[in-house]
Amino acid sequence: MRDAAPQTIYLKDYTPFGFTVEEVHLTFDLAPSATRVTSRIKFAPNPDATDKTFFLHGEELTLRWAKIDGETVEPTITAEGLTCNVPNIPFVWESEVQIDPAGNTALEGLYRSSGMYCTQCEAEGFRKITYYPDRPDVMSTFTVRINGPEPVLLSNGNPVASGKGWAEWHDPWPKPAYLFALVAGELIAHPGKFTTMNGRKVELNLYVRPGDEHKCAFGMQALKDSMVWDEKVYGREYDLDIFNIVAVDDFNMGAMENKGLNVFNSSAVLASPETSTDQNFERIEAIIAHEYFHNWTGNRITCRDWFQLCLKEGLTVYRDSQFTSDMRSAPVKRISDVIDLRGRQFTEDQGPLAHPVRPESFQEINNFYTATVYEKGAEVIGMLRTLVGADAYSKAVDLYFDRHDGQACTIEDWIQVFEDSTGRDLGQFKRWYSQAGTPHLKVTESYEGDTYTLTFAQHTPPSATTPDPKPQVIPVAMGLLAADGSEAMGTQVLEITKDTQSFSFPGQPARPVPSILRGFSAPVVLDHSADHAFLLAHDTDPFNRWESARALAKGSLMATIRQGKAPDSAYLEGLTKVVADDSLDPAYRALMIGLPAQSELAASLHAEGDVPDPDAIHLAVDAMREAQAEALQDMLHPLYDAHQVTQDYVPDAAQSGKRALGNAMLALITRRDGGAVAQAQYDTATNMTQQLAALGFLIGAEQGDAALGAFEAQWKDDRLVMDKWFGLQVMKAKPDDAADTATALTRHHDFNWKNPNRFRATLGALAMHHAGFHAKDGSGYALLADWLIKLDPVNPQTTARMCSAFQTWRRYDAIRQTLIKAQLERIASTPGLSRDTAEMIGRIREA
Repeated sequence: MRDAAPQTIYLKDYTPFGFTVEEVHLTFDLAPSATRVTSRIKFAPNPDATDKTFFLHGEELTLRWAKIDGETVEPTITAEGLTCNVPNIPFVWESEVQIDPAGNTALEGLYRSSGMYCTQCEAEGFRKITYYPDRPDVMSTFTVRINGPEPVLLSNGNPVASGKGWAEWHDPWPKPAYLFALVAGELIAHPGKFTTMNGRKVELNLYVRPGDEHKCAFGMQALKDSMVWDEKVYGREYDLDIFNIVAVDDFNMGAMENKGLNVFNSSAVLASPETSTDQNFERIEAIIAHEYFHNWTGNRITCRDWFQLCLKEGLTVYRDSQFTSDMRSAPVKRISDVIDLRGRQFTEDQGPLAHPVRPESFQEINNFYTATVYEKGAEVIGMLRTLVGADAYSKAVDLYFDRHDGQACTIEDWIQVFEDSTGRDLGQFKRWYSQAGTPHLKVTESYEGDTYTLTFAQHTPPSATTPDPKPQVIPVAMGLLAADGSEAMGTQVLEITKDTQSFSFPGQPARPVPSILRGFSAPVVLDHSADHAFLLAHDTDPFNRWESARALAKGSLMATIRQGKAPDSAYLEGLTKVVADDSLDPAYRALMIGLPAQSELAASLHAEGDVPDPDAIHLAVDAMREAQAEALQDMLHPLYDAHQVTQDYVPDAAQSGKRALGNAMLALITRRDGGAVAQAQYDTATNMTQQLAALGFLIGAEQGDAALGAFEAQWKDDRLVMDKWFGLQVMKAKPDDAADTATALTRHHDFNWKNPNRFRATLGALAMHHAGFHAKDGSGYALLADWLIKLDPVNPQTTARMCSAFQTWRRYDAIRQTLIKAQLERIASTPGLSRDTAEMIGRIREA
């Protein structure tokens, strides 16, 4: 593990590596605690580089020997790598190192998971495997031989040859080291086949541990659907003879797009109706698509340096969102994405972790796998498509693939293809990549004669990384509604480019009602005194209709929190009409019933100058839920009964939507009947969606403890289902009990704190329990800090990411701030703190 010796790296200091790599040959002699890795690498001087220092990254390696052109050399070795004198002509570097996969608890590099060898090399894990220029702009073909007794031996590319105890793989496509992968173990393949649009026969395999074979079919179908979609929509064809996916229990991320050998967290690929919810199925479908789409947007074209991470991640997140929209419900997907964006990325923008989509500097790149890079990066792609149009977007992306295939690129390369193909100047648009913060867009309106005018004023709050934000290009999709609810003007896209800008719409016989930011066409905070009750009843844009319901609910909740007012009757009347409308998608109606997250309400209160009280927020939300149950009481049971699925389980949009609305009704029913219907659903459920929902509603009811015990007895041998059991108890705990509940679960015999999934299920659930985490006695803060200190020397990546739970500490009252600050200081003063965690805590403390 790297210690906390921070060194800031700057985008402006980029220089190319002094050497190119022509071929890489690796031989692995596997042994749990003493794996030997022999490398043979062809280097040549890089004519584009000025610095000819031969430096190879390497960490936690034992060098046994090294040679240049067959002659033994003695390089200078540090904790970060080695340097050596080399000839100024092409040469061959050879070395052998020894590593300890079994002792690698950081799950970075080559490590062991439940007896299986596996790798995770993004961003800088390859340097824990052998000495190499571990940077994304160094690309080469790889040939790999694996020697070991394991029955399955896998690496990137195509299989070359194999025999008892060995296998060789060759990847003909040049790639950076972060895309290297190796897996070895006792695995069972779920096979499939695919024929590409040009007739290439591709062998597909989903490898799992024995006992998980029945959870593979959906993942295999999702892979095939992704391959078809990428051919049809983007014209991208798969380019190897084989595509392998491996499910791994211990994995820091969701999945990894290694060329031809994707390694997945088990939770992101294994699925069955009995053990996975509808949300699990949709997530798995999206993640499989995301990693497959990386084959072109990330692998064939990769990043020049890690500052360009959004180039591959933002674009690929946008592509997987398009895929899910086509496979399921586009409005529901868009609303779900915006809920996630506001909950995670807007929070980053508002606090000490704010950074541009393309940061200017970092100390530890692992800390920049953030919602800003991924989700805001995807929003930037969506805005670009909105500005240039769908056809122009497709032409520009085709040019990007043609021009840059096989290259390591920058944001400038990406923007340039759009400028070249459309003739537009996108210089101002590039500010979305370089400025941190969420723009605020204030809208005022006027009506004189028959001319209606909208005036937009944009303002982005300054931050540490962007102290003086400049005006950005904001595409605003909007329409006008007549008094009878009909469209007075269909959707148009306005381009806001100045601090203040007005747009007039003549020929309006009566004052129209504007529908602004349709489809959430830009990631901004909209400040507009809209007629939300009217828009909820009449808007033709599904997103803005949902947004109006959300705004009414939020306004009512804020009034309850501040002044103790009763829930707003206009909101409840509008909600009743929407929920009763059988012409609407059930999944959409279920989203309409949803309320703003308690953390979102806290952010809004803070932004308006109030000090949020987590307990008051919790009570207000609870009161609104009671009001919903009362307002909808006559339709709760009829709608619940009407949305029970009697057919065999299918995780498609139609059935999932019915179950979502049925369970939303059940949540409100349980408030009125004490859990009788929930118990009946639990007892008869044939799928995890129904069973888990019922269990969650029973927690806190008289039947809760018995149901939790029955669930544990039924699923104690299924690790992914038990993750749900751990997390649900914390999330459903009363605020004063949340920390105690989490503490008790950490003492449970099945709590494996070294497994990222189980750790996140338990401690991550506490961090997301707004009122529980922010309990006035500080118990939530202390418990999380205890476990972060314990986890850091074992797994710095997971620790650092979970430190973000403390990022909003400046929002709260002085007592809570003092309590949090004490825990931050305790973490910061821990001896031997990792570089990952030290950077995160340092940024949060400086807020």
